[in-house]
Amino acid sequence: MKLDDVVPWGRTLKEYRAMFHLSEADLNTKMLGCGDGPASFNAEMTRLGYSVVSIDPIYQFSAEQIEQRVRATYEPIISQVKQNSNHYVWQSFKDADQLGQARLQAMETFLLDYNSGKATGRYLNQSLPSLAFADRQFELCLCSHLLFLYSEQRSLEFHVASIHELLRVAAEVRIFPLIKLNGQPSPYVEPVINSLPDERFSIQIEAVDYEFQKGGNQMLKISRRAIPERILVSSRFPNAS
Repeated sequence: MKLDDVVPWGRTLKEYRAMFHLSEADLNTKMLGCGDGPASFNAEMTRLGYSVVSIDPIYQFSAEQIEQRVRATYEPIISQVKQNSNHYVWQSFKDADQLGQARLQAMETFLLDYNSGKATGRYLNQSLPSLAFADRQFELCLCSHLLFLYSEQRSLEFHVASIHELLRVAAEVRIFPLIKLNGQPSPYVEPVINSLPDERFSIQIEAVDYEFQKGGNQMLKISRRAIPERILVSSRFPNAS
């Protein structure tokens, strides 16, 4: 991976709470953030006493390199947003300049926390579709602006393998948004759902209280179903009634 190939763009705890319908109970779980980049989410959560591990391949780079990349891409991104302002919902932000300043502020909060977070294992250089975690190590995984959003850049096979891997390491996975970078629905949502056995997973598409890209106000929520004890007994003792 080269840092020049990615556009790090961070979001805040307030945005995560809205994007993923996070309740107080959710915040108290052992949580994994997938593709968090330079978000202030982990820093803010840690400051409040919650437990989050963030993974992203950009964490192989130094704080200085990440900041340089964010600042280098700032003007081109904000310029594109201004040119396509009708594709966005201007509710949380009044205009592209306010959006940009919020993103830089999130990055600055992240950078102040980055080195200490790396030292304590809160920021890990890992990437899908293979993660170095134990089965069900986390209670909840949040994947923001990665899967489905980059449907043009990542294959269906990558999406299926990645989501199955997230479900291996976490009891529940939430993914936002379900649209592509151009605002069109991702064609991978239905095939991904069809790859998950109904008897093992509960699957919901939920509307959330966050919409910046027009039409981007839904998350996919997948959780493991509890296996009834009678099934466990029957599987261990085939002759049991």
